[in-house]
Amino acid sequence: MPIYLDNAATTPLRREALEAMLPYLTEQFGNASSLHTFGRRARAGLDEAHERVARALGATPREIVFTSGGTEANNLAVKGAAWAGKARGHRIITTAVEHHSVGHTVRYLEKFGFEIVELPVDRYGRVDPDDVEAAITPKTILVSVMLANNEVGTIQPIAEIAARVRRYKGIVLHTDAVQAAPYLAVDVNALDVDLLTVAAHKFEGPKGVGALYVRHGTNMLAQQQGGAQERYRRAGTEDVAGAVGMAAALELAVAEQAQTGARLRELREFLTSAVRTVDGVQETGHPTDRLPGLASFVAPGLHGGDLTMALDLAGLACSTGSACVSGSNEVSHVLSAMRYPDEEARGALRLSLGRTTTAAEIAEAADLVVRTLTQQRDSSARLKAQLAVALGRPVAPADASATASVVATDTAVAEASAG
Repeated sequence: MPIYLDNAATTPLRREALEAMLPYLTEQFGNASSLHTFGRRARAGLDEAHERVARALGATPREIVFTSGGTEANNLAVKGAAWAGKARGHRIITTAVEHHSVGHTVRYLEKFGFEIVELPVDRYGRVDPDDVEAAITPKTILVSVMLANNEVGTIQPIAEIAARVRRYKGIVLHTDAVQAAPYLAVDVNALDVDLLTVAAHKFEGPKGVGALYVRHGTNMLAQQQGGAQERYRRAGTEDVAGAVGMAAALELAVAEQAQTGARLRELREFLTSAVRTVDGVQETGHPTDRLPGLASFVAPGLHGGDLTMALDLAGLACSTGSACVSGSNEVSHVLSAMRYPDEEARGALRLSLGRTTTAAEIAEAADLVVRTLTQQRDSSARLKAQLAVALGRPVAPADASATASVVATDTAVAEASAG
């Protein structure tokens, strides 16, 4: 059975969520906006989902807007707050390590006259709250900083940032909590945010459903026009089954958070300790303020895509970073912002554990990753040595053993051919 360590990309649907959804996919299939019995039953399920998600986030049901996922929720938050505040100002503050659903959205808004301030981060991927405050001007209308990074797991000091932002009137504070929600306490009042994004498939809920918390009184312009669904904030027939499944999964994730986090932290430490034994491999992200189950590395001189394919063939599913860009040759914008050179950033590897990850899987994964990294490194050194021999160039000391191996192999092949 293959080992799955790509839970930061998506998680398996847990049985309790599926069972909660099934009635709304079968006999209770009605449109929640219909007035007849079928519609009223669907509405009751949707209302309960609002209540359960709100309770898990420390919000009220009226403050929860169901969406098609984290990307739509981030778009609604950023665009909605930006356009609602345009008459007062045009400055939007964010960071260089946001998920593309925020980063690309603010760049889109730039085309319409909004001023985008993308703050730098330190070597660990954290933004300085002092930098956030220093960037605020009378024209600032929105600050958007993610709670935990999806590529390296670094946790941002959102409550501290909120304390700075609250010194100024009229600024909306948004946080993308998609990656954080399964593993961190996500209480909107403790964080003191106006807008907060979550996505069901990150905590074993269904794909295609997310939610945006909108603090009561926050100005936000709807981005989909049509019906009156979600209190006129998100038009379109509601995915009742998805919302119900999300609510069930989120409740369980929050209830099990402390236990799951402690166990995953221990497993991650075992895994990272093993991987760090490979020469040249560096762990990325904050050493302590990070998601409990996300381990990220760079292997200079290697290619993350080659590593993940080799590991997949060996029976281990992982990634180079965000699933949104893993299929491209693009260097991670997160690692670039953390000042990793392209040569190092191309060797990115992300191993993300989940609730169902076992100790036996991590023990096997540690062996597979160490072995694969070592093989890939030796293979890279060997190719460099072959090229050096072919071109008649001096071989670097680090490649001396590989050179000797190449020469010995070439000699043996030559002798065999002569024989």
